[in-house]
Amino acid sequence: MDQDVNALRAEWEQPIHIRFGAGRTAELPALCRAQAMRRPLLVTDPGVAGLSILREAVASCAGQGIPVAVFSDTRSNPTLAHAEAGFAAFMAGGHDGLIAFGGGTAIETAKVIGLLATGIADPWSSEFGREQQSPDSTSGAPPIIAVPTTAGSGAEVRSIAMITDPAERRRRVLDHPAMLPGAAILDPVLTINLPPALTAATGMNALAHNLEAFCAPGFDPMAESNAAEGIRLVRANLPTAVREGHNLSARAHMLAAAMLGGTAFRRGLGAIQALTDPIAATTRIHHGLATAVLTPYVLIHNRPVIADRIGRLAAYLGLDHPDFDSFLHCLLSLRLELGIPHSLRALGFDGDRLRAMVDMALADPFRGTNPRPLEREDIAGIYDRALTGDVGGQG
Repeated sequence: MDQDVNALRAEWEQPIHIRFGAGRTAELPALCRAQAMRRPLLVTDPGVAGLSILREAVASCAGQGIPVAVFSDTRSNPTLAHAEAGFAAFMAGGHDGLIAFGGGTAIETAKVIGLLATGIADPWSSEFGREQQSPDSTSGAPPIIAVPTTAGSGAEVRSIAMITDPAERRRRVLDHPAMLPGAAILDPVLTINLPPALTAATGMNALAHNLEAFCAPGFDPMAESNAAEGIRLVRANLPTAVREGHNLSARAHMLAAAMLGGTAFRRGLGAIQALTDPIAATTRIHHGLATAVLTPYVLIHNRPVIADRIGRLAAYLGLDHPDFDSFLHCLLSLRLELGIPHSLRALGFDGDRLRAMVDMALADPFRGTNPRPLEREDIAGIYDRALTGDVGGQG
């Protein structure tokens, strides 16, 4: 029997204030006041802009004396130009806060608008891996409230934004304290109309973030435990969320899984992200779908250094055999159940097209936190296996 969704309510302060539970979008006006917002700009995408869930949120704020303007000129895999246009709207409207309402596109665009509001001369100077910004660098940053409508990237709980740089034809990763939302509302009601294919793709993106964070090197037992639970929640709830879109319990657990991936993100990602970023930067393929296809091939590359860790994860998941092969089979079975293609060829790729992406993956910042060294020939080999669907006889 499904757990009563009304029991899935909590408030967390790590790393930000989170209001979790069905119907809690109604608390947006109160949260705006708590964040000292009196005239916020709501950032979304064109698809969400036309939905009743957004109109109701705007009307709720207006009804309590908080006028909200809407900026929806964003696109999938947003660029700095999208954020600059949003920043121009923010300044022209005299706004004092940002509501990021939508999927990763809206949330990451809003966060970069917040970064621009600090007066930073060169946003690329905040690229991930560079010297950490000082607390003083948040001066002028507006408060941000994140309201995700998908359960995928976990962007609502981290200070990182992934932005496409058209000039270099690659995704660049920005990391700045001004981009950390001050609060988030995780309301499963907002996700119930997400189509099955997008539910599967975003959910597999949540799985990949948790899995890479779990396998990343370094010592962070809190992030590691969050990631393990995030993986368990995806395996237990994503198929139900895809089959039964209005199942609020499954949707709530998927929002929790994505949030856990966002918090575990600090431990680092790896080759899944590094090899997916070039696809996202140069095609219109959904980031989560590409991630879902690539995940098992990256696991196979990393196997020599993560086998024991994956064995512990398999035991935690309650698999019959607590070992790497059992987990890989579990992953492949989940993809099959969700209708995820088995190879990059099924997404329209060929060898020449993938070879052109090797250098971009080599330059990706998450290559450096992969648990196993990732050189040019390794990247090419993973792409080749993903193109042909070679998983060592376990497909």
